[in-house]
Amino acid sequence: MVNFEWYRTFVAIYQQGNLTKAALELSISQPNVSVHLATLEQYVGGKLFDRIPRKMVPTELGKQLYTQIVESVENLTNIETSFKKKNIKNQLKIRLGSPSEFFYTQLSPKLKNITSQLNVSFGKADDLVKLLIDGELDIVVASQKRIEQKNIIYEPILKENFIIIGNKEIDLNYFNENLIKNNYDKIEEWLIDQKWYAYSNDLAFIRRFWLQNFNKRPMIIPKYTIPNLNTIIHSIAKSGGISVVSDYLFNNYIEKDKIKIIWEGRSETCNTLFLVYDKNKISSEKINEIKQLIF
Repeated sequence: MVNFEWYRTFVAIYQQGNLTKAALELSISQPNVSVHLATLEQYVGGKLFDRIPRKMVPTELGKQLYTQIVESVENLTNIETSFKKKNIKNQLKIRLGSPSEFFYTQLSPKLKNITSQLNVSFGKADDLVKLLIDGELDIVVASQKRIEQKNIIYEPILKENFIIIGNKEIDLNYFNENLIKNNYDKIEEWLIDQKWYAYSNDLAFIRRFWLQNFNKRPMIIPKYTIPNLNTIIHSIAKSGGISVVSDYLFNNYIEKDKIKIIWEGRSETCNTLFLVYDKNKISSEKINEIKQLIF
């Protein structure tokens, strides 16, 4: 059975009049062009070209074959090209940088809705935005406006509130009594005395909550330091203890009655999450696809 590539090579040689040019058009090597032609000539039982210096002149048999197959070859080639373009368009590749907690809670349940190939990197906001600027990521979810540049866009996507949560079995009678009396010294003493989980050694989220509500840094020595808020919430639900975490992360645990809110604070300790991208380097299709996944 004849190989379609033999016909395609024959048409390219006929139209280009040269083996080298035909090879360039087909993106194959010149020896492969020669092999295709020799095999086709053997198949049809005669010479298709006379070889003269730097030119291939079609024989009568070559002219007859060309007339019979050129339309079919070009139609099949056009169909193949069109299919490849459509497939490439439908398979955008998006390189997303995100906090692991945000991805796990907000995006992973909805991955079936994305049509693009998704390549995800986890990390801290500073590191992810630097990768974005270096062209290694297309779009980033970041917790703050880390690096200001004219072409870098920060679109707010979520407001998060930091709240103290604990295991559902924790006794809050003493805490609530002092909360009613606005006795914040006693509240602070009780909180410090609890078994704490921290995200990092610098008490990142705890410190921010304390400054907002007690006007000072926390005198807390955490029992557990775990650099993943989802794991902290799960551990509190299973093993007890308390921590300061973002409200959007624990809704599922609240609904299943596995943890409880201890205190939202005297005033909100909040933050904004942004969708970050370089407007000069990313297509609107990629931005829209990630927005659809988030919202």
